[in-house]
Amino acid sequence: MNRIMIAPSILSCNFLILEKEIRDAEEAGADLFHIDVMDGHFVPNITIGPMFVEAIRKITSKPLDCHLMISNPSDFVKDFINAGADIITIHIEADTHIFRSVDVIKAAGIKAGVTLNPSTPLCSLENIIETIDLLLIMTVNPGFGGQSYITSMDKKIRDARQMIDSTGRHIDLEVDGGIKASNVKRVADAGADIVVMGTEFFHSGDYRKKVAEIMDILK
Repeated sequence: MNRIMIAPSILSCNFLILEKEIRDAEEAGADLFHIDVMDGHFVPNITIGPMFVEAIRKITSKPLDCHLMISNPSDFVKDFINAGADIITIHIEADTHIFRSVDVIKAAGIKAGVTLNPSTPLCSLENIIETIDLLLIMTVNPGFGGQSYITSMDKKIRDARQMIDSTGRHIDLEVDGGIKASNVKRVADAGADIVVMGTEFFHSGDYRKKVAEIMDILK
C-alpha cells in the first residue's frame, strides 16, 4: 500500500496565527490542506469563502483541497478556481448538474472531486465515477468538527475502493470525519488514500509527533 496522505483540516486551526499553523503543519509532514467551505444552507454552519482560500494560497505551495459544503456549488466553482484551489470537491447531493461542474473544474486544469454524505449510497456515483479525480467519503454528518466516526462507514469505504479499482483509473479515495490515531488504521485498511484530520491534528499540541504517531500506526 502506498503511504497514506494526511490532510489537516484548516477549520480546526488557530486562525489568529494562521500562517504559523500552516507552516508548522507543513514542517510536520502534512501532504495537503483540507478547506471546509460551509454556507449555513447545505450544512448547519458558516465558515469561509474564496478570499480565505486566496490568502492561504499565498502562504503554502501544498495542494489546497476545497470541500464545498454549499448549495448551488456550480455558482461558485470559478471563484474557487480563481482563488487557487488545486482540488474542488462537490457534494453530489447539492448539484443537480454535477457533470457540468466537474467539466468546468477539469477544464481549469485542477482536480475534480465528488463527495457523499454518510447516508448517500455509492450507486449515485455510477454514471460519474469514470470522470472524477477524487472521491470523498464523509464518515460524519458534515457541518461541525469534533464528531465521532460512524463505524458503519467501514464497509462503504471498502466498497468505494472496489468501485474505484474497477475503473482502472487513478482516483484518490479521501475520508473525512472523526479520524483519529485510534481508528486511522481501519480507515487505511479499508482503502483510503487520504485522511482528513481536524481536531486530532490541530489540537494535538505537537504536529510533528502526531504525524509520526500516525505513520507508526500504519507501518
